[in-house]
Amino acid sequence: MAIVDLIILLAIGAAAGWLAGNLMSGGGFGLIGNIVVGIVGSFIGSFLGNVLLGGMNLNMPSWLSTLILSTIGAVVLLFIVKLVKRA
Repeated sequence: MAIVDLIILLAIGAAAGWLAGNLMSGGGFGLIGNIVVGIVGSFIGSFLGNVLLGGMNLNMPSWLSTLILSTIGAVVLLFIVKLVKRA
């Protein structure tokens, strides 16, 4: 993985984590927390995207589809964390 790919991964992860944090709890988790939530969310979002969309082309730039799927995955992750914290 080139350094540029790593920087893009961290930037999309931070953006997805920040978006999910604002959607779910009304605030972000700091830079490191947003990156972690976004990267884990991207794995969840990629899995859900492959299962639900079946690898369908979304006809949008790859960074945008990655950001959308990562944000969806991060929202799912935060929802599961909230359920576990309540129990």
